[in-house]
Amino acid sequence: MADPGEAATPSASPWDDVPDDFFLSVSISSPSSPPVPAPILSTSPSPPQPPRSSSLPFTSTHSSAASFSDSLHQATPPEPIHPSHSLPVFSAASRPAAADVWRPPPGPHHSNSLPEFAASASASHVHRPPPRAALRADRPPPLELRPRPPRESQAGTALRALACCAAPGAGTSTHLWAAGDAGVRVWDLADAFRSPTSRRRWGDEASAPFRESRRTPPALCLVADPARGVVWSGHANGRIMAWGADRDPGSGECIGWDAHPGPVFALAVSPYGDLWSGSEGGIIKVWYREAIEKSLASQREEKCKTSLLVERSFIDLWTMVSDGGACPLPAVDVKLLLSDNSRSKVWSAGYLSFALWDSRTKELLKVVNVDGQVDSRFDFLSDQDPYGYETKQNLFSSPKKEKARSPVNFFQRSRNALMGAADAVRRVAAKAGFGDDTRRIEALAMSMDGMIWTGSANGSLAKWDGSGNRLQEFQQHSSSVRSICIFGTRLWVGYMDGNIQIFDLEGNLLGGWIAHSSPILSMTVGSSYIFTLAGHGGVSGWKLSSPGPADIILRSELMEKETSFKNIEYLKVMVCSWNVGQEKASYESLRSWLKFPTAEVGVVVVGLQEVEMGAGFLAMSAAKETVGLEGSPNGELWLDAIGQILKGHSFERVGSRQMAGLLTAVWVRTSLKHSVSDIDNAAVACGLGRAIGNKGAVGLRMRIHDRTICFINCHFAAHMEAVSRRNEDFDHVFRTMTFATPSSGLLTTSISSSAGQLLRANGSRMPELSDMDMIVFLGDFNYRLYDISYDEAMSLISRRCFDWLRKNDQLRAEMISGRVFQGLREGDFKFPPTYKFEKHKAGLSGYDCSEKRRIPAWCDRILYRDSRASSGTECSLDCPVVCSVSLYDSCMEATDSDHKPVKCLFNLDVARLDKQAMRQKYGEIMSSNKKVSHLLQGLEAFPEASISTNDIILQDQTPYVFKLQNRSKEDTACFEIIGHAPNSSGTHFSGFPTWLKVLPAVGIIYPGQTVEVTLQHGDLRGTSGNNLYGANEEKTARLTVKVTGLYSTVAKYHGVRVQHQKSRSTFPFRRP
Repeated sequence: MADPGEAATPSASPWDDVPDDFFLSVSISSPSSPPVPAPILSTSPSPPQPPRSSSLPFTSTHSSAASFSDSLHQATPPEPIHPSHSLPVFSAASRPAAADVWRPPPGPHHSNSLPEFAASASASHVHRPPPRAALRADRPPPLELRPRPPRESQAGTALRALACCAAPGAGTSTHLWAAGDAGVRVWDLADAFRSPTSRRRWGDEASAPFRESRRTPPALCLVADPARGVVWSGHANGRIMAWGADRDPGSGECIGWDAHPGPVFALAVSPYGDLWSGSEGGIIKVWYREAIEKSLASQREEKCKTSLLVERSFIDLWTMVSDGGACPLPAVDVKLLLSDNSRSKVWSAGYLSFALWDSRTKELLKVVNVDGQVDSRFDFLSDQDPYGYETKQNLFSSPKKEKARSPVNFFQRSRNALMGAADAVRRVAAKAGFGDDTRRIEALAMSMDGMIWTGSANGSLAKWDGSGNRLQEFQQHSSSVRSICIFGTRLWVGYMDGNIQIFDLEGNLLGGWIAHSSPILSMTVGSSYIFTLAGHGGVSGWKLSSPGPADIILRSELMEKETSFKNIEYLKVMVCSWNVGQEKASYESLRSWLKFPTAEVGVVVVGLQEVEMGAGFLAMSAAKETVGLEGSPNGELWLDAIGQILKGHSFERVGSRQMAGLLTAVWVRTSLKHSVSDIDNAAVACGLGRAIGNKGAVGLRMRIHDRTICFINCHFAAHMEAVSRRNEDFDHVFRTMTFATPSSGLLTTSISSSAGQLLRANGSRMPELSDMDMIVFLGDFNYRLYDISYDEAMSLISRRCFDWLRKNDQLRAEMISGRVFQGLREGDFKFPPTYKFEKHKAGLSGYDCSEKRRIPAWCDRILYRDSRASSGTECSLDCPVVCSVSLYDSCMEATDSDHKPVKCLFNLDVARLDKQAMRQKYGEIMSSNKKVSHLLQGLEAFPEASISTNDIILQDQTPYVFKLQNRSKEDTACFEIIGHAPNSSGTHFSGFPTWLKVLPAVGIIYPGQTVEVTLQHGDLRGTSGNNLYGANEEKTARLTVKVTGLYSTVAKYHGVRVQHQKSRSTFPFRRP
């Protein structure tokens, strides 16, 4: 017997010794029959015919399956039979409709493939191949900086957040930073279209060149600090690190310190240069800019000391605002921090509430819930608190002073304790996924007009003013909001289902598209692109002007160059199915069944039915399914036995799934392992109440050469008359199968699968199976032979007249009528019916000869659908998977079960995009195409803005107003004011000095309009320990006004010098 890894040679079959002229020559493609003489009635007694299939009561919850309840043809009297060969003669009325036969597709790999029987196509798009293209027409062409990597390659290296930062003195060069489980990495966007100079690890082969840090604890968040030229990262172990924007992260961080005992979930840099960090339990800490600047300016050998200085220089805001054992802040994790530079405030967000802080004084201004209602605890404590803010800051900013306690009565303490307990319960419920989860805050951003935008788990967007008043709510999508990014007058929203939507600042929807096939975790702006990070690890860039005319030209140019980035891969997949009847197969049976017809097989799929049955086991299996457990001892024995046979031929098991008696597993050749990824599983019960797994389906979905292929192992309702029930089982499986995407660590909610169904761009909900490039259904479908007696069936089997016998096949009849397996195909087969046999009895004499005399049937089948809409279609990026069947046979040597195993060999042509080559072509078009260049140059031309003065002197507390004017009559401009304050050494700190108020610091200047910016002196009392200036010292600062357009990050800068002087009667001012 040949080994699995060897090509099979023809072996003797039980019927090979029968003379050739004993058989009829019948072909499925061109059926013909011998001349039929005048029919005579059979003189042999005929057993009562079983009733034809009739409708069963409809039990599925899907109304679309109602069409399956149509009854089949009514029972007819016994047909006349041919006197010499006893073949049934079909009348025109009873004969099934002509079969739709598909010839092998074009190509050398399919020349010897079998013709295929095709089921009637469905009028619905549910069963049709999904549309595919090199570039989707419903979205702009993206810059795929990092194409989607295999999920298995991301273990321990998954990315979580993005941030863009321009290196100081680098001109227009911008770096894109990403935080992940292994540390941080950075792309120089000037090199985005170049090929990597060194070999990349698995998953990053097609990525643009990048540099990465040494391995660190998982980085959870990033924030850019362009004024200092650093990027801050918060880590799962509570550590904060700074990375130089102009340095290789591989050389290590600039500074780092232990900031929190728990994870750092959020970071923000205030306009005054302080660093804010949020952690679990509502803890927020503020790290003083003076210590940060000193540490960043120190030499490398002094980093340890200066990092320790930063670590000790902070304010714990939770402790500072607590009073009498109570705190107005909810004790939930601080997931989001936002610096409102327009009004010098900082927003912190938990699950269902916000807190507003003054970024200059660190004072708590307001606590509101997601509905905009002020938290009653904040009002209550504010009324009862006899201490001013200055006193509290002194108490909590200096560890040497002890906190004084305010008089709080017993009622207040009891109330505070109860509210604290409620917070603890709410925190646990939120972490566990209970409670009002749909209103959970997921994203937070500020627009250039000073408004605050929030996104919730129910897909809604809310608009707030700078004082924490909820203004309006918008609902344009049902999926959860995952990220928000704002540039100019556009609001970009990323959703859980991978969609992007663009809004204007009034909440009007401007456009949208499906950007990724998984959640959009993070977004950031750089080099006139908005970059999106998907849950699967892919990073894509979208022009800020998208959708627009440049996208149309770019797509057209890329389509013309399609051949330069299209690769065709060839693959052979062997699919095997066996109803094992709760038996354990012998080694000989397994080797015979799994014998390879060719050594080129790269993937082996095995589906077993009835691995283990029994009422107790089924009940236990149903209970396990509810808690996510699976498997059984018998299942493990089968997997081990098959694995031992395949292991010696360089095969590895990459996935398996068991539900009750159904077991599906996939083995891949080691050389092909890196081409097979993203293996997901699913199970659908079709037994009693659609809850018991004695009948149902188990599926494995995977990506092979970046195309989705799904194998579904089924076991449908038994018995001759249950045709409608079997049809309903298929419909239930097809419409409800939902694949569970495995997740790890802190990304559990980020990369979980969508809620069972995909929301298409047109708003219609489609089953997940509709989006597969190829689907293979295998298993014991239990369709029987109808309108034929046991004797007639055995007569045809003994004469090997399977083409005639197939005309009585229930499955073929139902497929022709379009009631089941719509759009699927089956290879032409010549093997005898696979059911029902007596165990351990070889040959055709093994068919059931008991009193029941069960009519043999082809219960065990393998059907599939690829990307083709017609038989002559060639493999291309529009039709990425083209398949044919070169072998479809049963294994008659296996006698361990009452079913015979079957196997099918598929030849696959898979069209794959070379993402690296495509990105290079993208860059060539962007730089060389005159039309694209002209359009982009027009977008990058920002309006001319002027400033009324560049030298300002403030007198005491008197406000000073200077003006920004937009001279353009057509284009809108945006501005941002950045502060720089000198220190004692003569260098400048980043951020406004604490004595200066700037309002607004960001804004929009519409064509022909002028915006007034107010500057005012405001001393902080009680904070002399943190003030670098004496009362009589001159105070100076430098402001930079950054002006940009709406669709480009190219900016123009204006400098403003600010001085403050006391009145001459008190503190004479001397100009240096």
